[in-house]
Amino acid sequence: MSLPPSPSKTDLLAALRASGDETLATLSVLPEEVLARGRYEGGWTGREIVAHLASVEWTYPRLIDLARQAVERPVEAAGPSSPAPSGGGIDAYNARQVARRADVPVAGLLEEFARNREATIAAMEAVDDALLAVPVRTAAGLEGPLGSILRFVAIDHVRGHLRDVTAGA
Repeated sequence: MSLPPSPSKTDLLAALRASGDETLATLSVLPEEVLARGRYEGGWTGREIVAHLASVEWTYPRLIDLARQAVERPVEAAGPSSPAPSGGGIDAYNARQVARRADVPVAGLLEEFARNREATIAAMEAVDDALLAVPVRTAAGLEGPLGSILRFVAIDHVRGHLRDVTAGA
């Protein structure tokens, strides 16, 4: 997989804000029947994708912390990594996170996403451009410069799922 080039801090912050606003604006107006449809290749419904987006958003500030740790205490050339999820890998982890939110209304999931996106933005505001070049590895095994990883997982990944939910809506 080819990662996007590492953006500047200014560009990444703008993209995080735009992606978050787009996600919230789009998902908040979708009717329940659209969110009840199966959309994802694993059989998730639109509502389950919203739960996934809410649950995964908290991990992005953690990636920033990992990059800082790599600078402060270099451990290996490839940089630090998020701990691999226990119990069946990343797909099983994602399924557990979605299941934990099965009774949360869509409005609550969107609130969780918004809170977590704000935490991601706040963490990015404290970053300097040099940190965006530090290599990190996600729990899913994706490796690259922090800026490229964040661009891919927090923006491209989220927009991809947004397209999943809205396809044919």
